[in-house]
Amino acid sequence: MKKLLLLGAFALFGGVAQAQEGFKLGGHIGAPVGDAANISAFTLGVDASYMWNIMKGLDVGVATGYSHFFGKDRWDDFGFIPLAASGKYKFNGIPLFVGLDLGGAISTKDGIDSGLYVYPKVGLQMSRAELYLGYQNIGSERGDWDRDRDRRIDSNFGAINLGVNFFLGK
Repeated sequence: MKKLLLLGAFALFGGVAQAQEGFKLGGHIGAPVGDAANISAFTLGVDASYMWNIMKGLDVGVATGYSHFFGKDRWDDFGFIPLAASGKYKFNGIPLFVGLDLGGAISTKDGIDSGLYVYPKVGLQMSRAELYLGYQNIGSERGDWDRDRDRRIDSNFGAINLGVNFFLGK
């Protein structure tokens, strides 16, 4: 199932990249929070989205990318590929925006399940780029087994990220 979702995401963004109007590409660096802070030192990632302007100040679209969490101590690195709906509101008269990506995140590591993806952002709008601060959260089952309760342990893998996206084709 993961391979099918990944293939669909790459096919979608391959077609979107041809048009390039509304296409954004960028990256982020972040500090893990929540359960991720216990097992990861920092995170790096790439972001891609395609947005349509549906009314003055409001854009909606689709988003994907890759977030890599670098393990610390005895923990291995792990990552997620988000597939999300994206929304962004640009305030009139000031160069600020708020945004939200909401969807699913596919885990790239065995033993860590895919989960719900939520990524609120606030940022500075420039003519060819946007600079943002965001809180990325993936609700997942880590794969650890709680022997006392005979169930899997739920985890939230989060990060506070600083990122930049560049507008292509505008």
